[in-house]
Amino acid sequence: MRTLPALILAIAAIVAASLVAEGLTGLRTADRFVTVKGVAEREVQADLALWPVRFVATGDSLAEAQSQARASRETIMAFFKLQAIDTATVELQRLDVTDTRANPYQANNGGQRFIIHQTLMVRSTDIERVRQAAQNVSELVDSGVVLSSDYGPSGPTYLFNGLNDIKPDMIAEATAAAREAASQFAKDARADLGGMRRANQGVFQILARDQAPGIMEQQQPAKVVRVVSTVEYYLK
Repeated sequence: MRTLPALILAIAAIVAASLVAEGLTGLRTADRFVTVKGVAEREVQADLALWPVRFVATGDSLAEAQSQARASRETIMAFFKLQAIDTATVELQRLDVTDTRANPYQANNGGQRFIIHQTLMVRSTDIERVRQAAQNVSELVDSGVVLSSDYGPSGPTYLFNGLNDIKPDMIAEATAAAREAASQFAKDARADLGGMRRANQGVFQILARDQAPGIMEQQQPAKVVRVVSTVEYYLK
């Protein structure tokens, strides 16, 4: 009478052990993977230049300050024409007028009463022409224009807007580099490389081509686009 229940329990134990063993085998197989990184880099040139030229004009009267600002603005526009920069790409942006005597808490140090800050913004796709003009900006100072950098960097900012055009090829390059690294790892481990387990495209970075302390990427027309993809592959 007791033989049948004991036999059933024995069979159940064998089946359970078999299932556990198969599960552990599958777990060990699933845990066999390698994580690698693939890097892709490409040198690019900026395709847009933004150059804010800021200047200051002063006067004891508002009319005097306005007259000086008008003269400085005409001098700057003439400089742009001399540098072969299309004046149609130049916009008058920031205009600030300060009356130094309007603030009762500000001491009167005998300076001129009105101060005018103006910004002329060059927006051009002719990167080389803007770069050359920026190197000759001292000619404006020689002509009597008082330049200012109170509201940010005074030089051109160079931008690259063609990232979407090169993304697919760079992702393919990074993925290929990652698979090559995984293949070498599998070879060294005496294993076969399996399928992809997981992938992370990574973030695209736009870096200065010539990296040095104090030099920002936006200051250089030549740039490097970089992406690092992280990929996991099964090992068999």
